[in-house]
Amino acid sequence: MAGFTLVIGNRNYSSWSLRGWLMARIAGIAFDEIVVPLDRPETQAAIRQHSPSGRVPVLLHDGLAIWESLAIAEYLHELRPNAGLWPASIAARAHARAVAAEMHAGFVELRSHMPMDIRGSHPGKGITPDVRADIERITGLWRDCRQRFANATSRDDGFLFGTISAADAMYAPVATRFRTYDVKLDADADAYCTTLLTHPAMAEWVDGARREPWTIVL
Repeated sequence: MAGFTLVIGNRNYSSWSLRGWLMARIAGIAFDEIVVPLDRPETQAAIRQHSPSGRVPVLLHDGLAIWESLAIAEYLHELRPNAGLWPASIAARAHARAVAAEMHAGFVELRSHMPMDIRGSHPGKGITPDVRADIERITGLWRDCRQRFANATSRDDGFLFGTISAADAMYAPVATRFRTYDVKLDADADAYCTTLLTHPAMAEWVDGARREPWTIVL
């Protein structure tokens, strides 16, 4: 399949761009990139050339604009159902969609107080009781997925459902945040973060973030 273009923001700061980009990589499609630097006077106009919502990421393909990360996952899953964007079993697939949707709609305190900043190092910054509650929910969710689904698969690469999926893409920016803000994690959660961050696609994204010239004051 050809003719895909993904519009993204800065790799260092745009957590939603990371999610959509990683989903495209998991799907195994070839795609061009348009990078729109964020937080500039021209940003909104540049994004709205491609995205009706004025937000990134947006996947362009065959005359369509798909502008939400979860919608991108579903669209690519329909095009490439065997790529592994969602788990094969119906139970695991339903659970994966639920935890992905929870990330999409929730954890506002964590996202507000610990914005993604891959190049940054802010130990201890942003920890509040509400952020701690988000962290406990997230790591508990990871633990539950691993115990209930990953351990029951024939192939366990260390991801939430064994092999990397859209659910892992949704939590990939959280793993970067935990490193940036030096969040103390239990051994299982720390191992999962390491698994995410050392995946070749994630390593590529992080390398790109470190080489970007743009800086945003958070």
